[in-house]
Amino acid sequence: MDAPVPYGTVAKDVLVLALPRGRILKEVMPLVQRAGITAEPDFDDPKTRKLLFDTNLPAVKIVRVRSFDVATFVAFGAAQLGVAGNDVLMEFDYPEVYAPLDLGIGRCRMSVAEPAAMMAGDDPSRWSHVRVATKYPQITRRHFAARGVQAECIELSGAMELAPNLGLCRRIVDLVETGSTLKANGLVEVEHIADITSRLAVNRAALKTRPDEMGAWIERFLDAIEDAGDADAA
Repeated sequence: MDAPVPYGTVAKDVLVLALPRGRILKEVMPLVQRAGITAEPDFDDPKTRKLLFDTNLPAVKIVRVRSFDVATFVAFGAAQLGVAGNDVLMEFDYPEVYAPLDLGIGRCRMSVAEPAAMMAGDDPSRWSHVRVATKYPQITRRHFAARGVQAECIELSGAMELAPNLGLCRRIVDLVETGSTLKANGLVEVEHIADITSRLAVNRAALKTRPDEMGAWIERFLDAIEDAGDADAA
């Protein structure tokens, strides 16, 4: 009989960096490398099924997870550092997560959008109740509550632009980068909620129990941001 797997197979003194899959991963890896972390070759292998990776530093590992999960890994101490968009940080609003650095990547905005055909006869200042499709229900409710508007949120994980066209609701709240997807689906932005970038997320407990180490990593990433800015300006 196989021996039971011990709870937690990563040593307690190892630092785990949680990175989001997808577009942001490509943008953040140059900063990670400038901070002195190089992932093992499997990290760049599209066929690999691994999620936990070694690095050039024996005491540092990388996990690659869904962007929405980065904040959860950091908040619960499974990762001491992470990279998350402030959309994710705003949605979950974990008090255990400290986000000291704006990495200046993943720039986009969060907006309310509706069909272009509605816009001419619509006045957002007169809304009292809205039904909205979004994967950001907490942000959406807070945004509309601040205006005295009741928001009924229909939670979707993607393809938000389909919701108005198929009669699910009239409006959506989603991230917008160029606006081309909205335009292709007959939608227009009618309200701006927040500008979004990716942040360095830090577990607050780790910051208290390992202050020198965590402080040094924050400084490394700050230097990496400044170096990247100097390189772009050159």
